[in-house]
Amino acid sequence: MPCTFIRLAGCPLRCVYCDTPQAIPLDSGQNINLDTILKDLPQPLTPIALVTGGEPMAQKYCIALLEALLPVYKHVQLETAGAHDISKVPEQVAIILDIKTPGSGEVKRNRWQNMQHLRENTEIKFVLTNREDYVWAKDIMATYDLAKQCTVLMSCTWGSLEPKDLAAWIVEDNLPVRLQLQLHKYIWDAEATGV
Repeated sequence: MPCTFIRLAGCPLRCVYCDTPQAIPLDSGQNINLDTILKDLPQPLTPIALVTGGEPMAQKYCIALLEALLPVYKHVQLETAGAHDISKVPEQVAIILDIKTPGSGEVKRNRWQNMQHLRENTEIKFVLTNREDYVWAKDIMATYDLAKQCTVLMSCTWGSLEPKDLAAWIVEDNLPVRLQLQLHKYIWDAEATGV
């Protein structure tokens, strides 16, 4: 579905496979007030607005931005690494919680207390670099009974894990997850930005 990305600058994490390194520095963006963001939304409006980063929850006014988008868009989503507290995210906002695997280099940053705040409109995403990450993610799914609480996504890191391998593992284990691909890398170019 068409989606408006609202990308916030700055990220305290350094995932080895980051596909948006240009958004890591805090000064990679510009300060824009909420009124200006709302005024500058592309028209016609898409059905979905996705607030992403960098790491949006590292930004002081992320919750205020989400609240301001709710009356404007049919669906509002937040994509976050889960290293910050998600308990204050409005109930109507769908959370995509990116659990960091060992292969990310940032597994220690997972805030496991966030598992208490999962809801039906939450999606848990595991970005996998190899078979070991897949096995680790399966263990986390079982530990927190994730498939019964929310949608679980498994995604391949570009260039290190083939989608056909991940698909085979999922089918072999009859794992209740959705295989997610970075469609922008297939539709445009793997190195394209701003798409």
